[in-house]
Amino acid sequence: MPAVFVVLWSTGFIGAKFGLPYAEPFTFLSLRFVAVIALLGGVAVVMRAPWPNDRRLVGHLAVSGLLVHGLYLGGVFAAIRDGLPSGLTALVVGLQPLLTAVVTGRLLGEVVSRRQWGGLALGLAGVAMVLSTRLTGLEWGTLPWRALGFALVALLGMTAGTLYQKRFCTGMDLRTGAVLQYVAAALVMLPLAALTETMRVEWTGSFIFALGWLVLVLSVGAISLLMMLIRQGEAARVASLFYLVPPVTALMAWALFDERLSAVGLAGMVLAAAGVALVVSRR
Repeated sequence: MPAVFVVLWSTGFIGAKFGLPYAEPFTFLSLRFVAVIALLGGVAVVMRAPWPNDRRLVGHLAVSGLLVHGLYLGGVFAAIRDGLPSGLTALVVGLQPLLTAVVTGRLLGEVVSRRQWGGLALGLAGVAMVLSTRLTGLEWGTLPWRALGFALVALLGMTAGTLYQKRFCTGMDLRTGAVLQYVAAALVMLPLAALTETMRVEWTGSFIFALGWLVLVLSVGAISLLMMLIRQGEAARVASLFYLVPPVTALMAWALFDERLSAVGLAGMVLAAAGVALVVSRR
């Protein structure tokens, strides 16, 4: 399940690359959320899935949805829109496993061992190596700072969302719980799109494919796997899987778009995988 999650999650960056030329970021995300709500809502009704009857759980699901879907995805898309290179965006968001490990002890009572700390540091070094060739030519004075701020919002949103989900929402039904999470995110994203964007969409074949892929594979498949992993595992171990996303995405970009993959990048992939192995191993 972790391997499938990493592969599916990595395709999200590819799907965004296909779809973003035809719709503005918040509009794109709003369409994605509405489509997921309709799809999962229909599945929940047909399967007679139980809806939460505890108002506190509903509130927790709404907060989790805003953090994971609203802040994380909104931050990533807005950062790329404002000119932050996708490699640098991925590197900022790649700090999530370390940030999760820092706060997980206080919030969840989980102990991160020295071996796991070493694995987290090793994984981050591997991610930096993979992305290093994509960050050439950037200078401190030319960085798009507003875009960098959006990337930091995405980092905090995903970190907080993972921890919040682990602490308050592990008992949710994956079908109905996901619907409520996406409803909460859509209630924020739709007004944001209406206020800041034109909401025009070019319904090309590429955009329809990208939207369908992100809805079915990412928002249904990968997110469901993430919620199951959070339910079953420790937060630091689950978060460490995100170190594997940039290397796998780089491999996909090399295969699909003929993007350069250097020896340093390949070495970084091995290093990131070794770091994750140290974190997830229980011995």
